[in-house]
Amino acid sequence: MALAIKTTEAATGGSVQVDVIEKLARQRDALLDQLAKVIIGQRDVIDNVLLTIFCGGHGLVVGVPGLAKTLLIRTLGRVLDLSFSRIQFTPDLMPSDITGTEIIEEDPATGKRRLEFLPGPIFANLVLADEINRTPPKTQAAMLQTMQEYEVSLGSKTHPLPRPFHVFATQNPIEMEGTYVLPEAQADRFMFSIRCGYPTHDEEEKLVRHTTGTETPLIHPVLTGPELIEIQKLVRAMPASDEVLHYAVKLVSRTRPEDPSAPSFVKEYVRWGASPRASQYLILGAKARAAVSGKLCADHDGVRSVARQVLQHRVLTNFNARAQKITVNDVIEKLLSDVVPSRER
Repeated sequence: MALAIKTTEAATGGSVQVDVIEKLARQRDALLDQLAKVIIGQRDVIDNVLLTIFCGGHGLVVGVPGLAKTLLIRTLGRVLDLSFSRIQFTPDLMPSDITGTEIIEEDPATGKRRLEFLPGPIFANLVLADEINRTPPKTQAAMLQTMQEYEVSLGSKTHPLPRPFHVFATQNPIEMEGTYVLPEAQADRFMFSIRCGYPTHDEEEKLVRHTTGTETPLIHPVLTGPELIEIQKLVRAMPASDEVLHYAVKLVSRTRPEDPSAPSFVKEYVRWGASPRASQYLILGAKARAAVSGKLCADHDGVRSVARQVLQHRVLTNFNARAQKITVNDVIEKLLSDVVPSRER
């Protein structure tokens, strides 16, 4: 007997199959089980990394050394069965060290020489840009085209990157010596800014016990690259009502001090607000949150659940805020408190 498949539709997006949504929730649980074999705690970090992957985006992971940022991304590549590449960003790193270069090769048969493209480490499904702020802006800019256009241009030729393609960059927030500020244009390419905190006492005890013994956890792939691409298509097809879309845009527009609807505290403390890309990522994140939760459409709670990750690296405070020790997170929390969906008024 053929299986009757239910679908749901709404204003924004397309139609989704209920059984496919349920399958995604099971796949996410399987991913969490495999990652938990290696990563102790950091549940919110893992959750945000998976949401970034399911949306087809890139992530900026911020945390002090020793919090398993690199281990998490490498393990993620294994459970997703993706090719993985790590680039250690240093002050002497050149753009060609990332994207690749052309070398001269001689044809043994004809003796003629030709230029042959030698791909750089960016040609992988999952790329870890470790300590991205330790390299000059010229090299950081080499990442811009790859993250936005999914291709590398060299001379007159363009080389497409493998799909799926995701960049996760790490930053150390406490050591600023020898670092370069990440340009706003590049920071805006990252869907989420993901903050890593210290583990709890119990989690740290478990971590030490697992990492100082002889046991090596066995990791099994859960998804393949093509399956991940299908999930990303599913997320984009998730419905989102006009009301939810209106709320996301209203939240972002009120981060801009020049906007007539911006609250007084934004005009007083914010130098630069979030771009329209933030609105796009709020909706995509809400769709992904709904999909992995087994819901049939994106909702206001989904938008609010990803607002901090989307906005905290896009809203820039001014001197007045710094003088009064007002942080970006303070501004975002105040916005989430003051700007509520119309149905809640």
